[in-house]
Amino acid sequence: MNTLSTEEIRVLGCLLEKDMTTPEYYPLTLNALVNACNQKSSREPIVSYAEETVLRALEGLKHRGMAVRISGAGHRVEKYGHTLGEKLNLGRRELALLCLLMLRGPQTVGELRGRTERMHDFADLDEVERCLAGLASRSPEAYALAMPRGRWAQLMGGEPSIYSEPAVAESANHSSDLERRMGTLEEEMAELKSQWEVFRKQFD
Repeated sequence: MNTLSTEEIRVLGCLLEKDMTTPEYYPLTLNALVNACNQKSSREPIVSYAEETVLRALEGLKHRGMAVRISGAGHRVEKYGHTLGEKLNLGRRELALLCLLMLRGPQTVGELRGRTERMHDFADLDEVERCLAGLASRSPEAYALAMPRGRWAQLMGGEPSIYSEPAVAESANHSSDLERRMGTLEEEMAELKSQWEVFRKQFD
């Protein structure tokens, strides 16, 4: 698999997201895809792509066999979809995690579990970790990478440069410690939520 550009990753992530969270509106028109790329929530970084940028990214993805253009009967305008699962032989669990990592950058296991609920309901944090470990050990190419501070990153665009950056300044160390503590709290909250759901279902 050739390394994807930043724009291709954003477009592919949006196609994955809409497929799994709003299937009634999928596949997407070009206008809907541009809006999805540029939305202000659940995106990092926030971008402002023109239609031409998204079209170029789609062409690159189609060339790699990861996206398709759909037209003809039942479609008044051209629409676009992804074929990532078929291309890389990935299931819904793996696609949900890659989708979030593509749209929001490196995240902790707790963050990933909490944010994938609408795409796939992971049983617990261990299931998320197992799935990530599977993506990291894929052969001949890994699709995920464990990073410092308990975070994970996707490798569709190559190895993230932050992985090899040395931590030096004291302020950076303080920030890292705060992020680590926040990540731990989010993991604990996700686990408590899971336990509450199990408890609640006993009375349904």
